[in-house]
Amino acid sequence: MCMRIAFVDDHPVLLEGLVSLYSEKADFEVVGMGGTASDAIRIVEQTRPDAIVVDLSMPGDSFSAIADVLSRFPETKVVVFTASNAIQSAIELLEAGVAGYVLKGSSCQELQEAIKTACRGDSYVTPGFATRLIMSMKLTDIARKHRNAQQQLHHREEQIVGGLLKGMTNREIGVNLSISEKTVKHYMTSLMQKLGVRNRVELVIAVKSRAAPRDGRFDPTMG
Repeated sequence: MCMRIAFVDDHPVLLEGLVSLYSEKADFEVVGMGGTASDAIRIVEQTRPDAIVVDLSMPGDSFSAIADVLSRFPETKVVVFTASNAIQSAIELLEAGVAGYVLKGSSCQELQEAIKTACRGDSYVTPGFATRLIMSMKLTDIARKHRNAQQQLHHREEQIVGGLLKGMTNREIGVNLSISEKTVKHYMTSLMQKLGVRNRVELVIAVKSRAAPRDGRFDPTMG
């Protein structure tokens, strides 16, 4: 299925490079490009892309623009592609509903995976940065909420979570466990419901907050 995407970045060379790169990919259709926060809103209003990739450091109020898109066009997934590694800003954006947070300097493959993940309805954060987010959020309400959770994970659920913590996609987890991607998604949904979280990012945070292996049950290596 062809994903309709747009890019907004105030660095012309990078913007043109992204548009050129993704225009050549059979599974993507670039429907818009711009360089300001207002461009982001305009593009989504006019084209309704499946996903929009936006920088944070561009003319205008990028945070307000993102909030506007999230509230008015929930069907459009927002992937932040930025040089900013400010933890608090990232947390606020993810809690607001941003589907992806990718640091500039990441590979083209990683950005592509983030876009695809967002379009599937999941969340993606640059793996190394995700670890920092998790550490920072351990003492937040969401972490405290789940630290005392009594639900026990079954062995298969622990294996699924182990793959998630290693940054694997659903497909990679399935291959590793010799189960289908559909089955992995079923387990992900079940885990989110069990731990009372909304997306993959919150799932990682919740599990990390309660995963200190006091009884040796948790197996992040998956065997």
